[in-house]
Amino acid sequence: MHAIPLVVTTRGYPDSALITENVHLGSVAVVDARGTLLWSAGDPAQLTFTRSALKPFQALPFLLDDGPARFGLCSADLALLCASHSGEDQHVRGVTAILERIGMDECDLECGCHAPLYFEAMHLPLPVQPHWRPLQHNCSGKHSGFLAWCRLHDLPSAGYVDPAHPLQQAIRQRLTDTTGVPAGRMAAGIDGCSAPNYALPLACLAQLYARLAQGDADPELGAAMGDLLRAMSAHPELVSGHGRTDLAYMLAGAGDWVTKAGADAVQAIGVRSAGLGIAIKVADGAARALPVATVSVLDQLGLLDPARRARLAAYRQPPVTNARGIMTGDIRPVFTLRRA
Repeated sequence: MHAIPLVVTTRGYPDSALITENVHLGSVAVVDARGTLLWSAGDPAQLTFTRSALKPFQALPFLLDDGPARFGLCSADLALLCASHSGEDQHVRGVTAILERIGMDECDLECGCHAPLYFEAMHLPLPVQPHWRPLQHNCSGKHSGFLAWCRLHDLPSAGYVDPAHPLQQAIRQRLTDTTGVPAGRMAAGIDGCSAPNYALPLACLAQLYARLAQGDADPELGAAMGDLLRAMSAHPELVSGHGRTDLAYMLAGAGDWVTKAGADAVQAIGVRSAGLGIAIKVADGAARALPVATVSVLDQLGLLDPARRARLAAYRQPPVTNARGIMTGDIRPVFTLRRA
């Protein structure tokens, strides 16, 4: 099986037929907590770099070793460990507090720097001559958790993003134990924040989120999954940020959905009440196509009641406008999920 058209963009005049201009291919997998494929589009077995959708599971070794209790971390702190945050003041303060708790500081972060996602999300211009800090990097919360694991085990933190570092070996082994994918067959790459990232079959990523959504009920990792689920559900503004899709999805889900996007158009969602995990990948990495595909999946699965549909209306078929604000077309879904 191969990726199929998920989303198209159109162009034309309002009084004439809109013509398809661009086609974004992709795949969707919908599974239950046991990994049984229920619905799909394209190739549900597509090997997909998980990117930031992996963050909750990269935190598992720290949670399973009772790290949060050791350092007195609260639910909001755990949310930041799972975050692709926007670099807002609340995010910077939170990560700073975690680093202080473990006796480290911003200089120990190996994530690098980039412009805070807040500006793009809120459609704001970047400041002139900015000086960005590692704390503002969207992955700084995850990296603070990495440093906390090193402190917990009295291991050197320098080079903690190296695949050979004991931390990254522990994460890889935990992923193997959790997914059943042998470590030797788990394709690896360097993520945007310099940490190792792993490619999994799309349905495998969906199963991880089906399990995460079950929280304490997960038969293997119940307590840790429960803590992560509660943290992400209670603090979606820390996991994401203003104007961001994960915040919109989790607010619409009202505690029933746990969601996490990843770079290059990856989206994972766990639905607690339905026992479902959803994973979506847009093949060309087009960020504009991902929310449209995501809302279509939720709608086709019958997960959007009128209130949720209204909350997410902006993502259903958004207009395309030019520099003068004139509508030139739209972005629309063109796929139908097939039952397995």
